[in-house]
Amino acid sequence: MGKTVGVKLGKSGKIYDFDSGHFVLKTGDRVIVNTEQGRALGLVCDKPRAHEEDQAQPERELKQVYRIADRKDIEKYEKNCQVENEICSFCYDSIKRLSLEMSLIAVERLFDGSKVIIYFSSEGRVDFRELIKDLVQHFHTKIEMKQIGVRHQAKMVGGIGTCGRPLCCSTYLEDFAPVSIKMAKKQNLSLNPAKISGMCGRLMCCLAYEYHYYNEAQKNIPKVGKMVETKRGKGKIVRHNVLKETFIVSLDSSEEDIEISYSDILVNGAPKENSKEGGSK
Repeated sequence: MGKTVGVKLGKSGKIYDFDSGHFVLKTGDRVIVNTEQGRALGLVCDKPRAHEEDQAQPERELKQVYRIADRKDIEKYEKNCQVENEICSFCYDSIKRLSLEMSLIAVERLFDGSKVIIYFSSEGRVDFRELIKDLVQHFHTKIEMKQIGVRHQAKMVGGIGTCGRPLCCSTYLEDFAPVSIKMAKKQNLSLNPAKISGMCGRLMCCLAYEYHYYNEAQKNIPKVGKMVETKRGKGKIVRHNVLKETFIVSLDSSEEDIEISYSDILVNGAPKENSKEGGSK
């Protein structure tokens, strides 16, 4: 019975799950796998596990490992890497010579050598017909130009985030989830763009990770700005700490701000005898 195995493809460090089929694989093995772009050489990075252990997406259909790579496959991959470097250097010089307003991101040659994909970013449309003509004449291969956005650029290039860890998009995120400033507000984060933006200049993907929890946790508690009755008198809620389940309350009787737990609220806009722990909207 086949097992699920994590295989790293290309230089980006992205790891995809494949069905190992009848092959007995271990970490460090080189394998040939079937992908949407055809066959590719990959490196086994995760310990093979039974399909039953893969609880994240139990119903998904995995592409299969085609076979274990041999010496010729590895030599072919190394040759492709060498050609990619040559095309990248030539393409960079041609972009400068033609004064094209585009940034070269990466060059990828398919494993079978049938096509070369050139990834670039640009603020607008670019007429790269002369560039393709030069590339085809020099390398005698099919060229595909692929324009990507700044988020995909960060995904391909990689880097270290403000948290000190490798970028989520370049390690394990498969898709970019919508991220909005509302998520930062809901989590009481600084709205300074420099603090909530990633290397791509867009809002950080991790703002979406805990948004659902904050959204649910704040449904049945008083909103910021509400007047509440505490053991030390009336006051206005100025801030939430959802993880600690506390409020910061500005007391009317003084300029002091105090931190109280949800259970310390005695009245929340309703008769005292009807109030419940945590209050209500």
